[in-house]
Amino acid sequence: MRNVEIYTDGACSGNPGPGGIGVVLLYGRHRREILAGYVLTTNNRMEILAAIVGLEALKEPCAVTLYSDSRYLVDAIEKDWVTRWRANGWMRNKKDAALNVDLWERLLPLLDAHRVRFVWVRGHGDNVENNRCDQLARAAAALEDLQDDEGYLA
Repeated sequence: MRNVEIYTDGACSGNPGPGGIGVVLLYGRHRREILAGYVLTTNNRMEILAAIVGLEALKEPCAVTLYSDSRYLVDAIEKDWVTRWRANGWMRNKKDAALNVDLWERLLPLLDAHRVRFVWVRGHGDNVENNRCDQLARAAAALEDLQDDEGYLA
């Protein structure tokens, strides 16, 4: 299995508001950057979507270290919250529904296809690649030709 590092970030101008994702993929000497912007979305959706887009960019099963400054994303995976939510019919507890189910359902099969370890990094800190992802995500949210986030329910 190839060892790949993926750095991700999501940004929103307002929450909800226009949003964007930034992804940096690193494999050996290879580097790929991805960005995409959305008309109306939330910051948490962009954080999850950035991880999805990064993993979907891989052409074969890989051992991945995925870095994110989103506690929501990292904790949901590493503390197995999302598995529990799914087992409970996408309920966080007896009365609160889980949010962003469409994206979690898209992410979980990717975690089965790859060996992924999520690592939290402090946002806007000294991590060069996380800062680059933040730049990409903000630039994407400011694009003129933004996509619809079809799963976002206003």
